[in-house]
Amino acid sequence: MALTEGRNTAEVANRASVIAAPVAAATVIYEGSLVALNASGYAIPAKKAADLIVVGRAEEFVDNKSGGNGDVTVAVKRGIFIWNNDPTKANEITDAHLMKDCYIVDDCTVTSLATGSSRAGKIVGVYDDGIAVETL
Repeated sequence: MALTEGRNTAEVANRASVIAAPVAAATVIYEGSLVALNASGYAIPAKKAADLIVVGRAEEFVDNKSGGNGDVTVAVKRGIFIWNNDPTKANEITDAHLMKDCYIVDDCTVTSLATGSSRAGKIVGVYDDGIAVETL
């Protein structure tokens, strides 16, 4: 039903800039890594694979090697972060890719090549020391 008068719409605390994501079984996530959700909705270090959903940057180290799915959570911050550029010249990100999507190589590297990978986010800056990617 559509509104017929104004309402006080609640805002999520901290604008959901940091979320707690349940970690996949037998998984280690390092602080500062790019984190993705697998098809079952559990956090893993980002990797080249189809059907992952990027969450953001891990804010802590989490060791769930001996645990089951969701036994622990990892704090993940959403935002714009600098990731390594693909070292393969043909797939590296350049200024021509600004405001386009980039894709996962691993938990600290992005690429312009979509084949066999999942979206890492939107490219908002290309620098000598890495690629600024918006993970919102």
